[in-house]
Amino acid sequence: MMKQFMHVGVPTDKIMEGAVYAEAIKTYIVAPETNEFNIEYLRFEKDTPLPKELQTMVHVAYKVDDLDEQVKANTVVVEPWFADENTRLAFIMKDGILMELMEVK
Repeated sequence: MMKQFMHVGVPTDKIMEGAVYAEAIKTYIVAPETNEFNIEYLRFEKDTPLPKELQTMVHVAYKVDDLDEQVKANTVVVEPWFADENTRLAFIMKDGILMELMEVK
């Protein structure tokens, strides 16, 4: 099963330059490809629908070739959903670590 490191997601309460607002999840996101260490900064609105784990824990993101298979084998924090027409995401907890799994068409 292929897994490729993508980024580290870091919750922040700081207003970050270059952040883009994702209205559906009420979150400001600094894309990981905009900085040298592939850090994705996330600043959440108070009424974000995302779970506390995402708002408080650092996560590690991997691209996987079979999202459904990976989700089955782990504790799901956020069920699979389409971030855009080509990318499906899910968040799992494995060995106490929050992980984002991405399947890209």
